[in-house]
Amino acid sequence: MELLQRIEQGLKDAMREKDENKRNAIRLLLTAIKNKEKELRRSPDEGEIQQLIVSQIKQRRDSIEQYVKAGRQELAAREEAEIGILQTFLPEALSPEELSKLIDEALAEAGAQSVKEMGKVMKILMPKVAGRAEGKQVNELVRQKLQG
Repeated sequence: MELLQRIEQGLKDAMREKDENKRNAIRLLLTAIKNKEKELRRSPDEGEIQQLIVSQIKQRRDSIEQYVKAGRQELAAREEAEIGILQTFLPEALSPEELSKLIDEALAEAGAQSVKEMGKVMKILMPKVAGRAEGKQVNELVRQKLQG
């Protein structure tokens, strides 16, 4: 089933189950998809939808950080639950071994020897790991391999 169809089906299921948190999280995601569609003047493809999901998750992580600082644990917990809901629409995360292998392949392909060439490596690597690994984590691992 296509990703957008899975998301729309998730909304229907959430409404049937009367799961307010799930319904709200999916509605926000669908709104972001509609906005992206207007911006692009076409339907976003699977990769673009995955990127939207990743950015929604990142926004929620930032919110959690702010809520924790403000002592609002109940709001942080709600955001955490929404992250779990959104992650169900992403492909399965890469294992550390798989990610390491992809990084090694990208390093070889780019011929990178120093941290200065990190941009080349990331340009090759990010499309391969989109939605399956966090950019910050990938960045740190590439930096470690180039330094070490």
